[in-house]
Amino acid sequence: MNVKRESGRDLWRENVHQAIEIIRAHRMRSALLIVGVAIGIMTILAMVTVMTGLVSKINDDLESSSKPYLFATRLDIFVIDDGTDEELARREKFTPRDADVIRERCPALDQVCYFVTQNQATFVLYYKDRHTPPLELDGASPSFADIFTLPIEHGRHITDIEVARRERVVMIGYGPAKDLFLKENPIGKYVDIENHRYRVVGTFANREHFLGSISNNFAIIPYTAYHKDFQTRRDDPSIAANVRDGYTLETAEQQMTNVLRVQRSLGPGDDNDFHITTSTAFLEIVGRVTLAISAVLVVIASIGLLVGGIGVMNVMLISVAERTREIGIRMALGANKRDIIQQFLMESATLTGIGGVVGTVFGLLAAYGISIQIHFPFQFSLLWTIIAIFFSGLIGIVFGIYPARRAARLDPIEALSFE
Repeated sequence: MNVKRESGRDLWRENVHQAIEIIRAHRMRSALLIVGVAIGIMTILAMVTVMTGLVSKINDDLESSSKPYLFATRLDIFVIDDGTDEELARREKFTPRDADVIRERCPALDQVCYFVTQNQATFVLYYKDRHTPPLELDGASPSFADIFTLPIEHGRHITDIEVARRERVVMIGYGPAKDLFLKENPIGKYVDIENHRYRVVGTFANREHFLGSISNNFAIIPYTAYHKDFQTRRDDPSIAANVRDGYTLETAEQQMTNVLRVQRSLGPGDDNDFHITTSTAFLEIVGRVTLAISAVLVVIASIGLLVGGIGVMNVMLISVAERTREIGIRMALGANKRDIIQQFLMESATLTGIGGVVGTVFGLLAAYGISIQIHFPFQFSLLWTIIAIFFSGLIGIVFGIYPARRAARLDPIEALSFE
């Protein structure tokens, strides 16, 4: 006698109920499988969440300037120069006069700064019996700190008069200032840089930058004093500027390009012998790098899910073998191959789905804890949370297909006689 077929909704409800009962009946086996999937999902979600927070932190730090900014350099700062390209090496270096002309002829630019530093060179500052770690020393115009919105903790900026007089004054980053002066007021104190004594006129406040303490490890002196005391052939001057309100970054970049081409006597068909980098370009480069890193991390973490998927297949094959007689009874009562496949897929998806939910919860908690420890913003993503749970269920379905099809191909007579 044929048994009346269940409705689709009742069949789904029965399969879910049966999957939960199977999990309860085999707690240890199910728990180990759920833990394996949960670890994979937790790792992926934690990595993605932390990387999202890192990208947000980097973007905030790169946009810390109150206005968009531009760099004019001889070489592309994103291309490594090994010094073997003679044409690049012969490019004319920027001068303070170039910065003055840009300031005069580029209405789209607000503040313009000439600054110079030595490539791959570091300096040590000394005060009494204390000294700083090796740090970057830049010679700059007074507008340097304003362009990049560097807050001051003590004192003031370098002035135009000090630049004109080539005075030996220095502004020190937060890190070296703490190393040298501890709890002393640094203003008016003298520090030794190589064989020269410089008076401290200001110190910068702490920057909670994605680069950590490195971002605080620098000092700035007037570029005229730098030329007087530290100038070498390795110096590579640059020009920085920010955009005036009411103008676009593209307009400012075009004006700066035009002025520099005239300054460097370039003809209409000549290529630029300089490179302009915008704050937007920094963000794009960082975005591409972090995206590539995120992809690699997700692929590595997904290996754990693959192992979990293999575990799902193994557990479901064991389940099919243990429940052969039960499968035969269901077939005898009217269940077809589709019903059997659906039953076992629902069971495997329920197992991995539970693992996905558990892994999502612990992944978000882990990401939150890591974000607090490394001072990155915690970026909750509803989309990635949904993807993680969906993907965990998908793992169960994909790796449960073979066991489910194997169960559906059993011969009902042989299944009923199985002991």
